[in-house]
Amino acid sequence: MGLYHLAWEVDTLEELQRIAARLSGLGSLAGASDHSTTKALYAKDPDGLEFEVSWLVPAALITEDVLRGRESIRPLNLAAEIERYGATTRGGVGVSFA
Repeated sequence: MGLYHLAWEVDTLEELQRIAARLSGLGSLAGASDHSTTKALYAKDPDGLEFEVSWLVPAALITEDVLRGRESIRPLNLAAEIERYGATTRGGVGVSFA
């Protein structure tokens, strides 16, 4: 058994958008998913190892609707998420950051 993938968390959706553009430009972006409480990019390094870059919805913004959204995984629409949460809203507050 080996490593499945590595993951990194970014502070803002603006940063996630910048990374998505860079990975796409390099031909490395393999997917982008909306897990409701987590917005995630998936990419492969030159050796084919998968990695994830994600933004976590801050605890104060997690509503019952957001929690219900975890029942399914949808394609990530970064523009819509930026409209909803703001480009510079710090993610993970109350979840992974105090």
